[in-house]
Amino acid sequence: MKKNVSFLALFVLICFGSSLTLVSCKKESQESFGKQETNTESVSEGMQTEKKTPEQLGEQLFNGKGNCASCHQLDVKSIGPSVQEIAKIYKDKNSDMISFLKGNGDPIVDPSQFEVMKANFAITKAMSDEELKGLEAYFYSMLK
Repeated sequence: MKKNVSFLALFVLICFGSSLTLVSCKKESQESFGKQETNTESVSEGMQTEKKTPEQLGEQLFNGKGNCASCHQLDVKSIGPSVQEIAKIYKDKNSDMISFLKGNGDPIVDPSQFEVMKANFAITKAMSDEELKGLEAYFYSMLK
């Protein structure tokens, strides 16, 4: 009977010790994981040393995910009015280009092309305010 009690006590000690080790390892693992996240964030921040100007962001969107360049050229009418024409009219009329791009404004540049532009509202409505301001800044930067 003494052997059974000793064996049971030893078994309990081993289980208790193992569970302490597991808890300690888990805690250490979580601490290191937190440190890795912090290091990753600082590396990411370091890689973004050059913040884009609104005009640069707008140009990137115009030629990229905004798909604007497929219908608009900088200084010549193609499928849609030129960027310079759009910027001039919005500036002259003191109108809100961002509201139009959100689908909340009336067409003022070339109403006959409005149906073509409506197909692209899905893209512009999904853009953030910062992105829309970037597009607007890019358009205005093309004025001569």
